[in-house]
Amino acid sequence: MDSEKATFAAGCFWGVEAAFRQLPGVLDAVSGYTGGNTVNPTYRQVCAGGSGHAEAVEVTFDPARISYHDLLRHFWEIHDPTTLNRQGPDVGEQYRSAIFYHSPAQLSEALASRSERERSGAFARPIVTQILPAGPFCRAEEYHQRYFEKQGLGACHTSVKTG
Repeated sequence: MDSEKATFAAGCFWGVEAAFRQLPGVLDAVSGYTGGNTVNPTYRQVCAGGSGHAEAVEVTFDPARISYHDLLRHFWEIHDPTTLNRQGPDVGEQYRSAIFYHSPAQLSEALASRSERERSGAFARPIVTQILPAGPFCRAEEYHQRYFEKQGLGACHTSVKTG
């Protein structure tokens, strides 16, 4: 079986990871940091600002079971892509909305998806989601992985969209 990777930032990675993990065809979802300039950052460094990293989720998926297009659609549904460096009460560049593409095909699909959302009128404000090449992905500390599962929180807590 061939798998592919997709990387998304949509606020606090706990909810984003849980939201993607529940999709059929998603083989794994890992919380971590990407898009910054510090090598192997820690949670503390990312939260302090200045590292340039976003809290992100690296999704490993089976393209025979779920398409990248479907992952993008889910990405747009689980967060507010119109708030710059913010999701709900979480504020800072680490909570920005971003799609980190792994191939030219993903770039093309991400750009088309964002344009489609902009034209749809689904959002009252402009979309600020960045579309950037995937760079090094640093896995977050173990206590962040499957955080909601470890806390015994149900599926109702997996949506990170704030409206």
